[in-house]
Amino acid sequence: MIVVNRYRVDDAGGHEFLAKAKPALGALAGRPGFLDGHVGRSTDDPTSWVVVTRWESVGAYRRALSAYEVKVHAVPLMYSAIDEPGAYEVLLEHAAGRLSAHVSDLAVPAGDTLGDPREPPSGA
Repeated sequence: MIVVNRYRVDDAGGHEFLAKAKPALGALAGRPGFLDGHVGRSTDDPTSWVVVTRWESVGAYRRALSAYEVKVHAVPLMYSAIDEPGAYEVLLEHAAGRLSAHVSDLAVPAGDTLGDPREPPSGA
């Protein structure tokens, strides 16, 4: 699972944003199921920032949100994110030189093969 939170930070607020993001990322990193995380700023628009984390599962991410340290350090930062969907399940990944498909955890209509690893992705 990938979680993407985007932020608008004025030019003067970059240092303050990083100062808040560091303990937030640390709190998330301390939770079971956390794989990795990144804080970045757009090279095209220095007021556009992102915090991206990867998790073993949706459940691991949701459980992490209820931890005290996360509520204290990460959730306040998350509240200032741009209001848009931010949690994504991984359906295709390329790692270690190999393309893999994953089955969706979302309910899909009968006969739909979205995320079925036995079905090659379109154009493959």
